[in-house]
Amino acid sequence: MLHTGSGGAEVRQRTDGLACTLCVSTGTRDVDAALIAARHRLPVAQGEDDSALTAGAGAPAG
Repeated sequence: MLHTGSGGAEVRQRTDGLACTLCVSTGTRDVDAALIAARHRLPVAQGEDDSALTAGAGAPAG
């Protein structure tokens, strides 16, 4: 998990909330399983679509 030891209670609470959200959104019960499920659901993780990573790269600000 993230290095939350020096961040205090607020960082730990935010990290726990993020972990809970990830688990709920992937239908899993632990962070490791949630990360695996999320990776398989993202087209970028499967090498199918990298448009989110390259969109706007090098484009002038509007």
